[in-house]
Amino acid sequence: MPAAAPDPRVAKILAEYPIVDGHNDLPWALREQVRYDLDRRDIAVDQSEYLHTDLPRLRAGGVGAQFWSVYVRSDYQGDTAVSATLEQIDAVRQLAARYPDDLRLALTADDMEAARTDGVIASLMGAEGGHSINNSLATLRALHQLGVRYLTLTHNDSLAWADSATDAPRAGGLSAFGEEVVREMNRLGMLVDLSHVAAETMRDALRVSTAPVIFSHSSSRAVCGHPRNIPDDVLAQLPANGGIAMATFVPKFVLPEVGEWVLRADENMRAHGFHHLDTTPEAMRVQRAFKEAHPMPEATAATVADHLDHMREVAGIDHLGLGGDYDGTAFTPADLTDVAAYPRLLAELLDRHWSPSDLAKLTWQNAVRTLRAAEDVARDEQRRRGPSLATIEQLDGADA
Repeated sequence: MPAAAPDPRVAKILAEYPIVDGHNDLPWALREQVRYDLDRRDIAVDQSEYLHTDLPRLRAGGVGAQFWSVYVRSDYQGDTAVSATLEQIDAVRQLAARYPDDLRLALTADDMEAARTDGVIASLMGAEGGHSINNSLATLRALHQLGVRYLTLTHNDSLAWADSATDAPRAGGLSAFGEEVVREMNRLGMLVDLSHVAAETMRDALRVSTAPVIFSHSSSRAVCGHPRNIPDDVLAQLPANGGIAMATFVPKFVLPEVGEWVLRADENMRAHGFHHLDTTPEAMRVQRAFKEAHPMPEATAATVADHLDHMREVAGIDHLGLGGDYDGTAFTPADLTDVAAYPRLLAELLDRHWSPSDLAKLTWQNAVRTLRAAEDVARDEQRRRGPSLATIEQLDGADA
């Protein structure tokens, strides 16, 4: 979709309070498409043929801080998952080193604010899936030392210590070791991310965590009943916890009619020999051909705004954010096609009588406050105790 004329109301807000986006899968797309060859995918110039994300479009979209997902697929296991996660971290660091006028690594809320003042995009990292730590709290600590500031407890598959929203349960929510992972994340100042996890895992994590949690890219289950979304009883716990739910734009998570269509599209991908999450150019050609032959129900910015309206009613304006999941999804809403499109959503919310101060919280203030609160908890926890030496065998039994 062609770029919309800038809405002066939105431009004024974003000039002071830019977007903090909770989840972007550009590193994985770079791995899949060009094995991190940044000369072949130079994001300083338009990459709209291949990617949802590049620097010109991040600037056009008013993005001031990005949590880059250092995701690896959940069929990567053991040492393979850890090594691949390290490669993803390296890719983010390469991006920041290559584009210092636009991207700056950020580890803290103060780093985010300094980047905003200097007009560069704060680049944070989130690891998507507890398989990335290979059942090791020392590995969790190493990821934190390398700059990872959230861990999504699961991806699409359940772990021995945490249940996923899209797989059969194995732990009944969080196991004893899973609870220790949450406590160690609190001690480190690493945000506990509850996107992708089962509702029981969400509830267990909220019970255990002494720090605010996040949902880096999840919307409302009451509006769209996909299990990846957040039930109202969980949303209602965020004010007491201090956390934030960052609404995602993925069509199958925001528009119920898309769910059945995606199941057929996934089956078509497998019939052509592709993983259903593959976003390489070859796989996307298969997806586009299927979409042309079988038109997909269209989600729009208004669809996402419906989620935000409901989430606001349940959790309150202080506990909302945005997590588009760009470059981690084959399809996008019709008018939210890439990272340049955030202003369209903000204009929709203004038209629904959200105030500029509401949008400042949604775009910037809530996310920064949440990270800062997690840092405060970590300082207190580190005064009380040292690193956990627990193992999954000790806490969950030898069979774990």
